[in-house]
Amino acid sequence: MNTETKKCQSCKNQFTIEPDDFGFYEKMGVLAPVHCPFCRFRRRSLFRNEMTLYNHACAKCGKKIISMYHPASDYVVYCLQCYESDGWDPFSHAKDYDTGRPFFDQFKELFAKVPKQALYLPNFAAHIDSEYCNFAGPTLKNCYLIFNSGDSEDSFYSRGIRNCRGTVDAYYGTKLENAYEIVNCQESSKLFYSQNATGCLDSAFLLDCRNCQYSIGCVNLRNASYQIFNKPVTKEEYQEKMKKILGSQEELEKFKKEFIEFSLQFPRRENTNIRAPQSSGNFLFDSHNLHHCFESSNSQNCRYAFFNKETKDSLDITGYGYNAELVLEGVAVGNSQRVIGSAFIDSSHDIEYSFALTSSENCFGCVGLKSGSYCILNKRYSKEEYHALREKIVAELKAAGTYGQGLPPSVAPFGYNEGIGIWNLPLTKEEALAQGLNWQDDIPMTKNPPTLIADNIPDHIEDVSDSIMQEILACTSCARNYRIIARELQFYRAMGLAIPRKCFYCRHADRVALRGPFNLYERICAHCNKKIQTTYAPERPEIVYCEECYQKEVI
Repeated sequence: MNTETKKCQSCKNQFTIEPDDFGFYEKMGVLAPVHCPFCRFRRRSLFRNEMTLYNHACAKCGKKIISMYHPASDYVVYCLQCYESDGWDPFSHAKDYDTGRPFFDQFKELFAKVPKQALYLPNFAAHIDSEYCNFAGPTLKNCYLIFNSGDSEDSFYSRGIRNCRGTVDAYYGTKLENAYEIVNCQESSKLFYSQNATGCLDSAFLLDCRNCQYSIGCVNLRNASYQIFNKPVTKEEYQEKMKKILGSQEELEKFKKEFIEFSLQFPRRENTNIRAPQSSGNFLFDSHNLHHCFESSNSQNCRYAFFNKETKDSLDITGYGYNAELVLEGVAVGNSQRVIGSAFIDSSHDIEYSFALTSSENCFGCVGLKSGSYCILNKRYSKEEYHALREKIVAELKAAGTYGQGLPPSVAPFGYNEGIGIWNLPLTKEEALAQGLNWQDDIPMTKNPPTLIADNIPDHIEDVSDSIMQEILACTSCARNYRIIARELQFYRAMGLAIPRKCFYCRHADRVALRGPFNLYERICAHCNKKIQTTYAPERPEIVYCEECYQKEVI
């Protein structure tokens, strides 16, 4: 089949459907999409709220809990212990399917009635003192505000970290210890304000460096020690510079500007992919044949996949993905096969338009089932009855042009500004509503006058007293109030780091900006003039090389 150009029903921009896409849709027996890949991601993001957390009460035991569901919503929310218990039965909410009413109207009614787990924490019983985390597992210990992460300890204010200890304000890192303000760094210790660094030690402000130690403000170095701005220095010069720039907010900000200007002299790789042949996107590792994917690893034959691992032959998926295959329009789907338009699915197969199913098979329009089989709207059927009714529902959805599309916004539990979409493909409230997306107007935050203004916070960490933990601070970027907690202050003192002047959310936004957009631009290699695809927009000032030229010049 030939490539086809269509007009997105949401944003009205044109998009193309490639022959490989059509082949996948045919294999899954679904219709081709009517929304562009960006809008499909936006719609899925309405089902993944990682970071907007609320105070709530368990609807079963009454315990005070932290929840990703707004307390004013109509949803029944259980604490994790009650949700996983045998004290309730999702099959008790079963509905007969009414062939005279639209499927999604009936699914929405069921969705509202079946209890929801307050947070998405697989294996939550193994977590220790890590209540304010979400989409994290299988184990966390002494963690705070950790999202889309796992197997970490004594870490906070981070997203996308694995096997980390003492890691703070990080985005996408593995096997880190005592790291701070990093983006895409691995197997490093005492690494600060760095990006795309691997195997580095006792260093700060590194960009695209490998196996470096005792270095500051360096770019594209390999196997180097005691360097500042890519030039050798003595041990004493390194130590003096490190203490000067990290502990003082004033010196830190000066050095940041100096490092940005210095880094623009050096070429950047067109992407950060490693061992990802025949692939397009960014942050792709040990994968094959991925198209327009981001933050994916150990995967193959996927298109428009985000934040996934170990996924095969899938299209339009967001999050999880471990041992998943043949997934279309999925959110947090793992250990599952043949899943269409569903979210929070684990260890299941042949699931369509369902939410929060575990160890289930052949389910259509179900919510909260465990070990469900041949169910529609949580009602059990014989195998023959199930397939006969499923065919009628599929025919209805195909006639409406929606079979193969993701779950619609009318069913979604979150506003666009609550979910991951706002961080990765930002929209204003007006833009979101114009595209038919939900918006939450009541996100709790305070912007009261601080008890300690930023200018009066001691410049150097050595001069900060314990009393700062009693102060209410105000973010210098958005004016949101925030506090410094005890273990956070302990970390800053141990590492010799200045107190942050921004709230966690603005610091996270800064790291996302450093990561780059989920978009690919056509650009020319600055060395050989070959056409390349990169997340660096053509108007940006960076020098960008194709992979071959970068390897020749840098490695």
